[in-house]
Amino acid sequence: MPKRTQAEAEAAVRVLLEWAGDDPDREGLAETPARVAKAYRELFAGYDEDPRDYLEKTFEQVGGYDNLVVLRDIRVVSFCEHHMLPFLGRAHVGYLPTDRVVGISKLSRVVNAFSRRLQIQEKLTAEIAEAINDILKPQGVGVMIEAEHSCMTMRGVNTPGSNLVTSRLMGVVRDDPRTREEFLRLARGD
Repeated sequence: MPKRTQAEAEAAVRVLLEWAGDDPDREGLAETPARVAKAYRELFAGYDEDPRDYLEKTFEQVGGYDNLVVLRDIRVVSFCEHHMLPFLGRAHVGYLPTDRVVGISKLSRVVNAFSRRLQIQEKLTAEIAEAINDILKPQGVGVMIEAEHSCMTMRGVNTPGSNLVTSRLMGVVRDDPRTREEFLRLARGD
C-alpha cells in the first residue's frame, strides 16, 4: 500500500474538522491539520521500524546470572485500532535468560516500537513476548500490560479509572509455578 503524502493527511484532517462542525480556516485551527499530521507521524512511528532489530545485540558475559530479568513500568502509549483513541499504561517485561542478555533499554524500545501502531492490547502483549522469545531464545518470557483505554473512559460506557490487564507467559515463566509466581510478583512490584 503506497504511503500517503503530508498534504493528503492534512486534507483529511481538514475534512474531519469540517465534519465536526468547525471552520478549519479560523485562526485557532488554521495550523491544526499540519500539527495533527506531524503528531500522527510521531505517534505511529512504529510502522517505520522493526522492533525485533533492537534485540539482535546481546551480551554473553553474564557472570553466571541465571535468574529472571524484569523491567517494570515501561510507559505504553498506543492507539486502539477500533476507535483511534489512545490507551495509556505500563508494561512489565521479563525473561529467564539461557546464555545471553540484552541491554535493558532494548526491552523498552521493543515495547515502544510495537506500541506506536494501531493496536489492541492483547495483540501488543503477544507481539512483545513473541519477539523476545524468538530472538533471545530464553527459558521463558513474561509480559504484562496494564492500560486505561480512552475508548472506554471518554466515550461508550464512560468508565474512567478502569484498566485492562493482559499477560503473555511463555516457557518456564508459564509452566513452572514458582517462576510464574516470581515474575508476577516482580511485575506487580510486591
